[in-house]
Amino acid sequence: GESGAGKTVNTKRVIQYFATIAVSGGEKKKEVDPSKMQGSLEDQIIAANPLLEAYGNAKTVRNDNSSRFGKFIRIHFQGGKLAKADIETYLLEKSRVSFQLPDERGYHIFFQMMTGHKPDIVEMSLITTNPYDFPMCSQGQIAVASIDDKEELDATDDAITILGFTNDEKIGIYKLTGAVVHHGNLKFKQKQREEQAEPDGTEVADKIGYLLGLNSAEMLKALCYPRVKVGNEYVTKGQTVPQVNNSVMALAKSIYERMFLWMVIRINEMLDTKNPRQFYIGVLDIAGFEIFDVSMRPEQDN
Repeated sequence: GESGAGKTVNTKRVIQYFATIAVSGGEKKKEVDPSKMQGSLEDQIIAANPLLEAYGNAKTVRNDNSSRFGKFIRIHFQGGKLAKADIETYLLEKSRVSFQLPDERGYHIFFQMMTGHKPDIVEMSLITTNPYDFPMCSQGQIAVASIDDKEELDATDDAITILGFTNDEKIGIYKLTGAVVHHGNLKFKQKQREEQAEPDGTEVADKIGYLLGLNSAEMLKALCYPRVKVGNEYVTKGQTVPQVNNSVMALAKSIYERMFLWMVIRINEMLDTKNPRQFYIGVLDIAGFEIFDVSMRPEQDN
C-alpha cells in the first residue's frame, strides 16, 4: 500500500489484540530480575512498537509517521496462550540519517531527544535543544504538527524500560544516537599545496570519541589516512576532503544501522521465553511506496 494507507497503524492494533486476548485465558509472564525484565510478555510485545518507530519512522511528504523499514512480527502460541514473540526487520532507510528532502524529516528519535524534555538525555549525549545546530538531521522539517515529540520521548523511554534493557544499555543507546548526529558537524580542510584532507578542529571529534568510547585522534587518523589491504600487506591511503566527508557519512549511517539491528536482537532475546510453542501468527508491515521522479530509497533499489 501507499505510504499513509494505514499499514503500521493496523499492524499495531492487530498485535495489541492478539497479545491481549492470548493472555486473558492464562497467566501473564511473571516478572523476574527488575534489571533485566521490567514488563510482562504482553507489555513487551506492545512496547516494541514505540521504540522501533522512534528509530525507524520519519515524516515523509505523504505521511507524518512513515515506516522507513519493514518488519515481520511472529506471535507464538501454545494451547491458545501467548508463548513468545520475535521480530525480523528489513531494509532500514540508512540514507535518511544523513539526508532529508525539504518537506521531510529525519528519524523521530533525533527530534525527541532535542526537545529538552529529559535534560539528562541532552546532557549525556552532548547535544543541544536546537536541531539546526546539527546540519545532518535538519535539512528538511524539524517539527511535525501531528506529533508531540515530548510525549513520544516519554513513550520511547518507557518502552526501553518495559522491554528490559539495562540502565547501561539505555545510556549507551542515547549516547550512540548523539554520536551519530555529531558526525555531521565534523569539518575537514585541504592541506596547503596538497590534496590531502586534515581535521579542521578537534572539538566535535572529541565529543564523538567520548560518546563512542574511542580515541578521537585515532578516529580522525583513520578517516584521513585509511589503511587498505594490497596483496598481503596494509598500506596507508590519502584522502581528499570530499572523500573524507563521504567516509564520515558512511560511518554515521553504519553506526545507526548497527545500533538499530542490535536493538532488534536484544528485543528478541527478551521476548524469547524459551517456552514451547505450537503455532504462530505472523504480521508483516513494510515501508510504504512513494513514487517520485527521483528515487530516494537506494536500499530498496538493490
